[in-house]
Order: sequence, then C-alpha cells, then structure tokens
Amino acid sequence: MSARPQYPTPATFDRNVSDVVLIVDDVPDNLAVLHDALDESGYTVLVATSGEAALQRASQALPDIVLLDAMMPGMDGFEVAKRLKATALTAHIPIIFMTGLTETEHLVAALEAGGVDYVTKPIKPKEVLARMGVHMQGARQARQTRNALDAFGYASITVRASDGKLMWQTPLARELLMNYYGTAAPETPAIVVDWLRRHLKEAEQQIEPPRLTTDKGSRRLTFRLHQQTGDDDWLIVMREVSDSAVIESLSLAFKLTARESEVLYWVVKGKINRDIADILGSSPATVKKHLERIFAKLGVETRTAAASMAMQRLRQLQPQFEG
Repeated sequence: MSARPQYPTPATFDRNVSDVVLIVDDVPDNLAVLHDALDESGYTVLVATSGEAALQRASQALPDIVLLDAMMPGMDGFEVAKRLKATALTAHIPIIFMTGLTETEHLVAALEAGGVDYVTKPIKPKEVLARMGVHMQGARQARQTRNALDAFGYASITVRASDGKLMWQTPLARELLMNYYGTAAPETPAIVVDWLRRHLKEAEQQIEPPRLTTDKGSRRLTFRLHQQTGDDDWLIVMREVSDSAVIESLSLAFKLTARESEVLYWVVKGKINRDIADILGSSPATVKKHLERIFAKLGVETRTAAASMAMQRLRQLQPQFEG
C-alpha cells in the first residue's frame, strides 16, 4: 500500500518561492491529479476535502487562489465561496469553480457566489493551469501592492464599489476604522462609500480625486484612492496625522514653548493672526507677540519664511505631513 502523500502546512511553505493554491474537492482522485500537475508546475499545493476544512485552511494559509468543487456533501462549493467572500481576511482570494454542471443557471450561481471563473469536469490540468495563470497575475500584483503599503506603515483597505463591502484591510486599518467610525468588516463607513462612488468616473480615467478627511480632536484621518484592483474593487490608502504630534515636533525642533509651537503650526497651515487667536482662545495681539519670539528663535523676519522653514523641518521629521 502506497504511503499517503504529505501536503505542506502553512508553517512549512515559503510564499516568496512559489504561489499557494488551495484545492477543495471531496474526491481523492481529483485531488491527486490536480495536486501532481500543480506541484510539477511549481505551485505550493494545499488541499481540503470538505467545506468546513476549506474555510479553515483558507483563513490559516491565505492562499493566492482557490480551486473549488461546486458539488460536495454537506457544505457545497457555492456556500464555501459565499463565506470566503463575506470574510475580510479571505475576500480578496480569487476562486475558480470546478463543476460537472454545465447548465447556465449553475454557472451563473458559481459566479454570483464569488467565483472569477470555472472549469468543467472531467478536469483537464492544462486548462486549469491556463485559467489560473490569467487570474494569478492580477492577484499577485494586488498582493505585492498591499505588501508594499504595509511595509511602509500605511493603513489600506479594499472596497467593492457596487455594494460598498469592505473586502480586505490591514490590521492598522481595522483599528483606525473602529476608532473613527465604530465600524468593522465587512461594513465600510458610509462616508467612505459615498466618497468612492462620487468620484468613480474620475478614478476610472486615472484622475486622482480629492482626498477624504475626517477630524477627531487633534487627529485627522485621510483617505486616498490608490488604484483599481479588480473589476469593481478599489484599493484605498489611509493615513492618520496628529496635530499634537506635529506641534510637539515643532517645539523640539526649534526650542519653542508649547504655545509658540501651536502658533507656528497654524501659520504653516496658512491661518492669519485673527484665525489663530480664535483657535487658541487668545487675542490677535498675543498671537503677534508669540510670532515675534518665533521669528527671533528661527532667525527669520517674515511669517512666510517661518512657515517655509517649519514645513521643511516637518517633512524631514514626519514624511507623512502634508501641510
């Protein structure tokens, strides 16, 4: 009796070496044929023989693509796909259905459940590889973009424009959305969905729309539409800026008092003395005295020169600062 094949586990494969495929099928012969073909083509192959196992493996391993049998006992492939797409962690993974059902209604059901494509049984490995190649390229580019954003500390989300569903998010994005809006995936804050839909035509023409900003006390969260990652999915980059952190940076950089650094901050933001006085709860004359001391400490004579020097230093200390 031959030994049972040893399939890799999430802890034993290197995503930098090969793409990861999850095959879901309750028929061992189908698994074996596909496993061998994909393995020979350089993929790391994971398997599941039931819907429940598929959901568990997908959430643990986050495969690059799923080959999913439509008809299985218990939880069928349609339900598996719906659950994968309803979960923010796995919603971005492309799903190719494997089905022996060729009636139009079944194929439509597969696509409506979240599939990007389908292949009919009996399975032809070469056809599967060709279909995978088409969808893997887009998935790979999206993953590389997300990884690059994460590496630089940006919070990012992917939103489906048609229904406003949050398809994917970084851990920092999850924290920020809960903090500012009290929402959690798959719900996207209504203000973000409205902003996205309002500017879709510009985005589709690769014209970057105005950024969305939400203030919360001394902190500010901005949203920038980054790029389209699918037919209806959009990658949005989030960034939080704290007035308090910026003001403290000015104080340390130029040896200013707390109030002087606040005045300089609002000068950088383009506010006139009267506006600054209203913001700080003081008088324009007091603001003017603070400015005189600021000019002396910075060695400049005008508010324009002071603002320019402060902006230059802030961009060195806090590259995310946008003025």
